[in-house]
Amino acid sequence: MRIGIIGGTGGMGKGFALRWCKNHNIMIGSRDSGRASTAAEEYAKMAKESFGEINGTITGGDNASVAAECDVLILSIPYENIDAVCSEVCPHTKDECIVISPIVPMTKTDVGFEFIPIKEDKPFSYEMVSKHVKNKSRLVSAFHVISEKKLVNPTLELDYDIFVCGDDDDAVQIVNGLINEIHGLRPIYLGPGKLSYLAEISTPLLLNAMIRNRIKNPGIKII
Repeated sequence: MRIGIIGGTGGMGKGFALRWCKNHNIMIGSRDSGRASTAAEEYAKMAKESFGEINGTITGGDNASVAAECDVLILSIPYENIDAVCSEVCPHTKDECIVISPIVPMTKTDVGFEFIPIKEDKPFSYEMVSKHVKNKSRLVSAFHVISEKKLVNPTLELDYDIFVCGDDDDAVQIVNGLINEIHGLRPIYLGPGKLSYLAEISTPLLLNAMIRNRIKNPGIKII
């Protein structure tokens, strides 16, 4: 499977690339194709040092090219960049491309991390992304409560549950499969895309608990 990562030069993008390149062809996307290619070379070297041989590849390119070629597209971008980036990349995707949104609309204030849709009466991320996606049923919300610092260490075993929201069963099952490929992660389906705000709001909740209780890089596990 060809997995494109928009914002792939960031920490989360790096983590996804390292974790999935063992079985898939990863395409790192950036507005600067040269930067994407340099990052891809770095990730590929790190992956081979960590795993030995890998079955997939890691390459880099500009956002539009990556979006046009991939089967799954991950939007590893900030909330405030959704309209600008999605209007640029989503028109290039294939109709059946699965788009994954791990985007969290939150801001840091004097009381802690707050959820922007509640604080500022703005749409949650899934709503904003869905305006740009060709096939809205193929949009899946996932990966909001995973530690970037732990994800980028490819040999570190994780132990988290990942909330998943989406309308198309096939798309959800494919995303669930990608979650299961990262050892120690478990997908937890919350319901249709309209409930994605429940997954998104879990991130500021988790961060506030982390800071106030001095917990290092926590995750969420339902037991």
